[in-house]
Amino acid sequence: MTAPATGPGWRAAVDVCAVVLAAGEGTRLRPLTEHLPKALCPVGNVPLLDRALDRLAGLGLAGPDRVAVNACYLGGQVVAHVGARAHLSVEPGDPLGTAGGLGNLRGWIAGRGVLVGNADAYLADPDAPPGPDVAVLLDGWDGRSVRLLGQPADDPAAPGTFGGHRFVGFSLLPWRLVRDLPAAFGDLVRAVWRPAEAAGALTVLPYRGTFYDTGTPADYLAANLHAAGPGGLVDPSATVDGPVTRSVVGAGAVVRGAVDRSVVWPGATVAAGERLSEVIRAGSDLTVPAAR
Repeated sequence: MTAPATGPGWRAAVDVCAVVLAAGEGTRLRPLTEHLPKALCPVGNVPLLDRALDRLAGLGLAGPDRVAVNACYLGGQVVAHVGARAHLSVEPGDPLGTAGGLGNLRGWIAGRGVLVGNADAYLADPDAPPGPDVAVLLDGWDGRSVRLLGQPADDPAAPGTFGGHRFVGFSLLPWRLVRDLPAAFGDLVRAVWRPAEAAGALTVLPYRGTFYDTGTPADYLAANLHAAGPGGLVDPSATVDGPVTRSVVGAGAVVRGAVDRSVVWPGATVAAGERLSEVIRAGSDLTVPAAR
């Protein structure tokens, strides 16, 4: 009999592992993602992938025996960044999608339930630290049903909703629904979630904090500004000579001009006389508008 899985704030009846999906191309964030995979884009000066791994660690899930990360687009950067912190699954050719990525990891998952997180999901709950904030997904799980983390949708009947909720980046899947997934392109919505919903075996559990999927420049900026708070966030190693208000400035950045409600990536520069507002600046001359 499988021993129960436990961690801070949760106890499940079966063993559980976790997979962070980090293989995507981030097409909606181009040109920011032309040279940096979306999973490594910083939010509040922390790469999104590190935020996901920290959240799992807060649940007691850490190390290559318990956590896997898939990679494909600019996968060498993801592999180098993760190092020995997790098991790595590098997909050849094009990304396999959310279902194919798990199918490619069946041998590693090996009979366990699997907590699946999107690397690009930004979550923040003022009342709970990362990890315990999503522990409701795992607590009391019997290893049979599908669980999704969700929030009430503006339009409960809109396509893509589940029980009137929008998905917010984390799902919990039983082995019986993972073991037959092929290592071929496919998505979890069609392969697992909708069939489970139709069978009455899908539950949406509420997330009470703030969520952004960071997939568009506007949402990516909003997540950064939320992480920074009203006072903004400037890395101590940045050089700032110009006025910076309500913005995020990364490590080694040089700001000579004015920056408001914007993100300046690590190592980027803002020249004297420049005025940036609601944009993302990367390098010395890449400026991506991000206003809603």
